[in-house]
Amino acid sequence: MLTIDFSLMPLNGGAQVLDLGCGPGRHSWYVCKLDHCSVYAVDYDLESLQKAKYMLNMMDAESETKGKWTVLQGNAMTLPFSDKSFDRIVCSEVLEHVLDDEQAVRELFRVLRDDGELAVSVPAYLPETIYWKLSEAYHTNPGGHIRIYKERQLIDLFERNSMAVYAIRHKHAFHSIYWLLRCLFGVRNEKARIPAIYHKFLAWQIDRESGLLHRLEAFSDRLFPKSVVIYLRKAPQQNSAG
Repeated sequence: MLTIDFSLMPLNGGAQVLDLGCGPGRHSWYVCKLDHCSVYAVDYDLESLQKAKYMLNMMDAESETKGKWTVLQGNAMTLPFSDKSFDRIVCSEVLEHVLDDEQAVRELFRVLRDDGELAVSVPAYLPETIYWKLSEAYHTNPGGHIRIYKERQLIDLFERNSMAVYAIRHKHAFHSIYWLLRCLFGVRNEKARIPAIYHKFLAWQIDRESGLLHRLEAFSDRLFPKSVVIYLRKAPQQNSAG
């Protein structure tokens, strides 16, 4: 299940792609199947990186990959890359965890090429606010969320750092319901029956790829999305008058 819509941020053959905060690697898996793209899957969490590397190795073994991949441990505030290294950057569900999000955005700007594109997702304001009110455990787990963004605040953060938004989307309304149930029945209660049943529905829905369910979720995304996604480019530089 992808949060980033690559039809809004197309990848050309040979593109250099950064998947920052890759987690188990869902976006990196997708990129590796494309025409000779190179993806750098970066995360701070070693367990997530091990899962990403395992899956990418499995894809190599099954000849599913066309491009190259590299898995690296890294910090969003000090990226281990040269200036203007990447054609495309994915930063999905990361900034809500980062201590200094302004510095992280400056780093994203630094490593993005001048003609590059960037997709960023964070939890949507309304459901995230509800979860925080319902469950302290939701946002106090180690490595958990430390801030909630309003959509305008997120856009302003990037505009302050010379980035311009060209598209906005809302995603994963069905997952909003899942996390609502988790907060109601106990975020740390893995045996809670109702969230477990709903989780099975989510897995079934993703595997089935039903057109009807897809349209229903797309409609629900307008009302109660789990994530907001913004697509950005570097803002045009203003020439000073001589």
